[in-house]
Order: sequence, then C-alpha cells, then structure tokens
Amino acid sequence: MKWFFLLLSVLPVSAESLHYSVNWASGLSLGDATLTSNFFRDPAAQKSGGRWDFQMDIDASVPGFAIRDHYQSSATAVLCSVDLEKRYQHGSRKAGEKVTFDPQTLVATRTPLNGGDKTEVAIKECAREPMALLEFFRKELAQGKLAPQQEVIFGATYNVRFSYTGAGPVKVGEKEIDADHIVAELKGPATDATIDIYLERDPVRTPVLIKIPSALGTFSVELTR
Repeated sequence: MKWFFLLLSVLPVSAESLHYSVNWASGLSLGDATLTSNFFRDPAAQKSGGRWDFQMDIDASVPGFAIRDHYQSSATAVLCSVDLEKRYQHGSRKAGEKVTFDPQTLVATRTPLNGGDKTEVAIKECAREPMALLEFFRKELAQGKLAPQQEVIFGATYNVRFSYTGAGPVKVGEKEIDADHIVAELKGPATDATIDIYLERDPVRTPVLIKIPSALGTFSVELTR
C-alpha cells in the first residue's frame, strides 16, 4: 500500500479552477471554458482514501450555432471513474446522460436524462472519462512518467495513445511558457484525431494550451488563469 499513500501525498487538497479561451487558429475567440477539480481526503475510508470531483463548462459559438456543454464527474482517489453526467446544447439540439461505472461487473451504464433506453459499455476495472484521464495523465507526467495507452469512456469507447515530443517555450496569449509537448492520438468508432497538448513545467503540470482539429479547422484552448 506504500504507493497508494505516496500518491495521496501529491494530490491537491483544495479546489483547482482553470479558465480557458476557445479560439480559432486566427485568434478569433469563440468563447470560454472552465475546468474545476477538487480532491476530498477521507482518512476514515481506508479502502478508498477519498474522492475526486470534476466539472467542466464550455460556452462557445459560431454565428447561428451555440455550443453550451456542462460535464461533472467523480472518481476514486486513484482516479478510476465512478460516474459522469453531461448536458449539452449544440445549436437547437439539447441532450444529456448519466454514466455510472461498475468495476465489479466491468460495465458502464448510460442513462439518458430525458428518458429513453439504457445502454451498456464494456469497461476495464479502472475506467476513466476524459476529466479523470486528464488528471491521471498530469499526475503521471509530474512524476516523470508518461501515461500508458488506454481507453477513455465518453459515450463510446476511445483508445488514447500519448507521445512525448519534448519541452520548450510555447506562446500562450502574450506570454511564453516553458512547457512539455504531448501528442495524444485518439481513435474511436468514427474518430481518428491527433491532439497537441502543452503542459507548463510546474509541479502539477498545468495544461496551458490544447490544439484540437475539427471539420471546421483547428481551434485552440488557451489558459487565461
């Protein structure tokens, strides 16, 4: 159990709140996003050790098409997902679902929030949704390790492979920040994308810039603190 308590010793005990600007490659702003996380220690729970809570809100748009997403999730102390709730509006379409992860049955159950049939997705014993995976990835990098190739559950199952390409300065807003550059290859049922992630070389490896390809072009998510 030594590794478990070592991990707890480097987890934050207060909330982290990161604010981002969502921009086209030209620099034109589409909106903003906020990612918050908090770890609650629970000394009485010797098996679980505590709980992570995550939340992400995105408010971005192009003329005539609004994007408003809200995600919240929880995970165990070692960042195995427990549940995920997502609500989103893309244009006139509104939808949402609750996902619960069961490491005993190795099944994630998706329940639509507006009614409808439940569906099940096969998972590994320690499954992760995107926010838990990002936190796990940051913790590994802060300890000099690269997170192994793994699955991420976000509706469907996606395979993610990380590659470290080196460190150097990257421009974020008007500043240059010394950052690690990671390439994430994401493959899923209808997805084959390469995402560039830049993380500040601080003790917690704060994500400062993410470049994401889309059908409309590459856009960036830049930290504004």
